[in-house]
Amino acid sequence: MSQIANKVMSKETVLNVGFDDTDSPKGMCTTFLAYKIVDLLKKQKTEFLDFPRLIRFNPNIPWKTRGNGAVSMKIKTKNPTKIKNQIKNLVSKYSDTKNGANPGLVFFESDTIPSEFTKFSKLALWQLINRKNAKEFAKKNNLEIYYQGNGQGLVGAIGAIGYDFQDHTLELLSYRKKPKFGKERKISTDSVKNMQEKTFPDTFNSFDTKKGRILITPHGPDPVFYGVRGENVDSLVYATKILKTSEKLDGYMIFKSNQGTGDHLKNELNFENMKPYASGKITGIISNNPKIVKGGHVFFKITSNNHEFWCAVYKPTGMTNTASSLLKGDKISVGGGVRKASKNYPRVINLEFLEIISLVKNIIMSNPQCKKCNKKMKSKGVNQGFQCILCGNKASKKIPIEISRKIKKQLYLPKISAHRHLSRPFQRIGVNNESSKFNKSTSWFCIYRN
Repeated sequence: MSQIANKVMSKETVLNVGFDDTDSPKGMCTTFLAYKIVDLLKKQKTEFLDFPRLIRFNPNIPWKTRGNGAVSMKIKTKNPTKIKNQIKNLVSKYSDTKNGANPGLVFFESDTIPSEFTKFSKLALWQLINRKNAKEFAKKNNLEIYYQGNGQGLVGAIGAIGYDFQDHTLELLSYRKKPKFGKERKISTDSVKNMQEKTFPDTFNSFDTKKGRILITPHGPDPVFYGVRGENVDSLVYATKILKTSEKLDGYMIFKSNQGTGDHLKNELNFENMKPYASGKITGIISNNPKIVKGGHVFFKITSNNHEFWCAVYKPTGMTNTASSLLKGDKISVGGGVRKASKNYPRVINLEFLEIISLVKNIIMSNPQCKKCNKKMKSKGVNQGFQCILCGNKASKKIPIEISRKIKKQLYLPKISAHRHLSRPFQRIGVNNESSKFNKSTSWFCIYRN
């Protein structure tokens, strides 16, 4: 073999791989495909440059399955062509296309990610992006793509490669053996509760203590048995040792993720960009007293930059008491997803958080109090003033009284069981996890030998 050929063969390429929409409501899971890809590549001694990345995009997309998550990974290889073909085969094998999955796969050879990718990824976090835009982006940037069905998965695949982490969490996902797919998950409730107590604050949203409800196990037929979210590898691996189940699991993998960051609500919503299914936040003044509708949900309007916006707080969030206690004139900041217009309402922001910035005084006009008897006076009739029925003292008009407010200037979040994947929990307020040391040992990936 010539020296030039030898040089070409020994040159290492940094390969970015992104994929999405391989699952359906009836089965499979994009993270499980990632687990299978990593297993194959590790057997070939492929070098991983970072954790596999699990990126949750706009949670309001109507055709999403579960958490709208896409996956990317960054590897170093001397034979990118071989690896691309192997990954294509695995995408075909582990995509539930017969039940509506539209997988998209993207390859990008580069150690650095251009800003165009990052911009695309940011938009996918809070907007609805058409698959046509993804195909045009791929063409313009000479990306190697592969897709099945309508190619909707290309949006997440490109976005997962381009995601720029300002903050991140980690998630350990454990997988079931194939015969158990679709069967009931049995895990010790006490062990989940114990795990949360022992690993707090390094893990989050594992157990709802108020409802006694486990939050780490999905309910669908997908291959995931449980997922533990946290801040570092050691805490997640420790969590697996505390959790107890009689089911023999296949293994686990740790992903770097934007879950628990609230990143989808950082964009400022306004009159121009408040399109159906968009996510974001807005600050304004309450312009009507909230109304409670059938089912206990609360609706109110806020005014921002001379435009009025409807907001909705739904009963399951546990924030309806707060919302119903707001008054016209209160200043608040809210974040959530935009629901398209209905017969009864225009576009509405479905709230995921509510922060009270300032409260107006709650003043009511009351009958005057008799200073001598310390009793409220009675009205003598329209425009006839007031009189004390005990001593006969008189007064001409009602007096203003300030009623104390039930709510305070603070941040209000939904109940833990109503959190979305991207919701930032209370324990992460003010926390910014900028770097998780990627250990090239196998602690982030494990297949149980049993």
